[in-house]
Amino acid sequence: MGASFSPRITIVTRETRMKGLLKRWSTKGMMEFSFKRARMAAAIQSGDMSLADSIQSGDEDADFDDLEEEDQTYQNSVTFLTKELDFGMPVHVIDRAYVPTYDFGLCQAVVVVGQDGLVANTAKYVGDVPIVGVNPDPSRFDGVLLPFHLDRARGAVSRVLNRQAKTRSVTLAEVTLHDGQSMLAFNDLFIGVKSHVSARYQIRVGERAESQSSSGVLVSTGAGSTGWMSSVFNMAAGVASSLGAITSPKPSPLEWDDPKLLWVVREPFISRTSSASLVAGLLNEGTQMELQSMTPAGGVIFSDGIETDFLEFNSGTLARIGVAPQRATLVVK
Repeated sequence: MGASFSPRITIVTRETRMKGLLKRWSTKGMMEFSFKRARMAAAIQSGDMSLADSIQSGDEDADFDDLEEEDQTYQNSVTFLTKELDFGMPVHVIDRAYVPTYDFGLCQAVVVVGQDGLVANTAKYVGDVPIVGVNPDPSRFDGVLLPFHLDRARGAVSRVLNRQAKTRSVTLAEVTLHDGQSMLAFNDLFIGVKSHVSARYQIRVGERAESQSSSGVLVSTGAGSTGWMSSVFNMAAGVASSLGAITSPKPSPLEWDDPKLLWVVREPFISRTSSASLVAGLLNEGTQMELQSMTPAGGVIFSDGIETDFLEFNSGTLARIGVAPQRATLVVK
């Protein structure tokens, strides 16, 4: 029992595409049969009978083979790391599904076996524990947040344990509700409705406030400013340009450790009861945006694109959004 309360290294893993499909089809045989049947139907519908013949003969199994190869590579990587990270303390391996409820308090290092999104999602729950991002398959993953290949992971963790690691601090966003519920974001927060109807709310930034109807509010950290937020500015610039307007260049991305958040209102609608003078801006550390929901049902707040893990944002809910006191700590080369 004492071992479970001792310092540890935790490896965070994810479900591969193969494992996810096996949950649906139970066996590889059933999954392969379903793949082949779907591709056969598509080939016949398109009139490509030569492709249909190839599928029937088993010559077109590349997709299924790729799934198997990806799965095997990932499992081998986790097995390798579990043995490689033997520093005389327990090594725990957990799936991403258990990250929100796992106790990281005794962790000396957290090793995330990519993709990049797994690092972002893990960073919200580990506190100030250093995160070592490992790219298990460089041929498939770019690995912006995965600077270490398998053969360099042990060295990176060793430097963490000896307090010699080079790290990068990442600013997080935080939303807190009036009832005490809260959520962190590594990349961005979305506040809106889970369907394609408009969200209704009152927004307050500093001394300015107004009622709005929009497709939601997006709040981005420096790490997320080149992602979803960037696409919003691309859309706005494209629409303005197509109508002949002279557009200003979009704002430069924030640095990852910049203690600021960038926010924008998506598709604000002007009516007798809704305005659109507060549509974008920066939140400096120590300042907050307030949003009070006037949406009867379906209002949500989620972070980093994980729509299944959300806070309800229905009528009467008051949300305060700002720079989080907590920072993520990523180990770099």
